[in-house]
Amino acid sequence: MTQDLFNGSSIITLDEKALQNNVAFLKKKMGPKVTISAVVKANAYGHGIEQIVPLFEKHGINHYSVFSYREAVRVYSSLSEPQPIMIMGWIPDEHMADVMRKGIEFYVFNLERLYSALACAKQCNLKARIHLEAETGMNRTGLNTDELATAISIIKENEEFFDVAGFCTHLAGAESISNHSRILKQIKKYKKMLGVLEANDIVPKYRHIANSAAAFIYPSSRMDLVRIGIMLYGFWSSIEVFVQYVNHKKNKLDPLDRVLSWKSQIMSIKEVKTGEFVSYGISYLAQSDIRTALIPIGYSLGYSRSLSNKGMVLIQGQFCSVIGVVNMNMVIADVTNVPEAEVGDEVVIIGKQSPSEIKVSAFSDSSNLLNYEVLAHLSETIHRTVIS
Repeated sequence: MTQDLFNGSSIITLDEKALQNNVAFLKKKMGPKVTISAVVKANAYGHGIEQIVPLFEKHGINHYSVFSYREAVRVYSSLSEPQPIMIMGWIPDEHMADVMRKGIEFYVFNLERLYSALACAKQCNLKARIHLEAETGMNRTGLNTDELATAISIIKENEEFFDVAGFCTHLAGAESISNHSRILKQIKKYKKMLGVLEANDIVPKYRHIANSAAAFIYPSSRMDLVRIGIMLYGFWSSIEVFVQYVNHKKNKLDPLDRVLSWKSQIMSIKEVKTGEFVSYGISYLAQSDIRTALIPIGYSLGYSRSLSNKGMVLIQGQFCSVIGVVNMNMVIADVTNVPEAEVGDEVVIIGKQSPSEIKVSAFSDSSNLLNYEVLAHLSETIHRTVIS
């Protein structure tokens, strides 16, 4: 195990076959007419942009969605040849020209962004490749009806500086049936606003409103492009989405495979006597003589402090409880029931160790975090490597 950790205290491995399976499943489900935009924001949901993007490219993904300019540049540098990259969020004004020079597409969610893009396009004599985002009920970002009318006028008056690549919105919680009525209202409003756009002879290449959940719960929302994030990495948006998918299928097995595993190793072994406290404070008191293993991961790497006295790790295929308070760089596991455990043994934090497995959902259940949040918290300093 030691040589695999390189210079770090832990390692994240990415299973290429699992990713290939997920891409193939989603492509088949979406159909040949729908473009899948791989969402790789938040360091590709913790998987690593530089590692995951070449795998997506290799297995047929040809469109990418990010939140920020910095992420877009990382994707741009990770591709072997130019592919559409779409920034859904933050672009500092000083980088707008570079975005246009690189042909990167971006959301226009307010008039300020549109004016900024136009000014830059005129100054650089370039075209801004934009996706107009409509406000349909999320009340986060997007142009309302009046702002859309203004945007249409500006675009038509400056057609040589704009390429309207898309018209989009974001649905407010498609993964939960509790939002069903709200989602239907959003879809209806989007279609009405799209009609206004097209009536003014602006026909976007991509109409898109669906994320992973919506693409499965609301098939009509797939349109020209779907923004798929969490499912590409092997996770369902929610239990509700998975149940709805398998509800009418004979095979109830999960068609998705987890791409990511996170492993470390035992750093030290210690014997703790009955009545002694473990780690900071007095949150864990040994009720009997126990044997503990020190593992060099902690909340600085993304192992949440809320997993103190709740988390589990795998050592020699057996579940071992994390005891005491999670430290910044270390956790302590009870290995009393693994008497053969020794320094250097592999420790699985997320993933499989025969015959057992720790899923990201185990973290979510223990710490009240979402799958998304657990993955996004995985430190970029952890070395990531691909297993073919």
